[in-house]
Amino acid sequence: MQIALVASDSKKELMLQFSLAYSSVLRGHTVFSTRYLFSGVVGGVGFDLEEFLDVREGGLQQVSARVACDEIDLFIYFRDPMEGSFRRNFEQEIFDLCDLHNVPYATNLATAEVLIQGLKRGDFEWRNILRSGRF
Repeated sequence: MQIALVASDSKKELMLQFSLAYSSVLRGHTVFSTRYLFSGVVGGVGFDLEEFLDVREGGLQQVSARVACDEIDLFIYFRDPMEGSFRRNFEQEIFDLCDLHNVPYATNLATAEVLIQGLKRGDFEWRNILRSGRF
């Protein structure tokens, strides 16, 4: 599975802690993250990360492009609804693309934990079947 991890500025530390807490689940997958998370996580856990740009530099657009090309299987974005609205259009675009391409996504810790437990159980293997065209 290919997983994208993104966080608003005020939620970056939470995402870093989440990534570390669930590193054993993430270890068997390709994980993409923004530059801040990449630098914070890469030294301390045993899974490979591929780096997106920082959100302010186009990281959300990179996620959107990957989702649109069916290259993301799970998207976790800890967003802060109280932050400024300059990202709102990009956020909505990603959520719409996730809905269009059947990509499970979470926007807070509670739903992220549900998704990560599903990932651990293998609940998202249907994504591989859809991608392969064997349905």
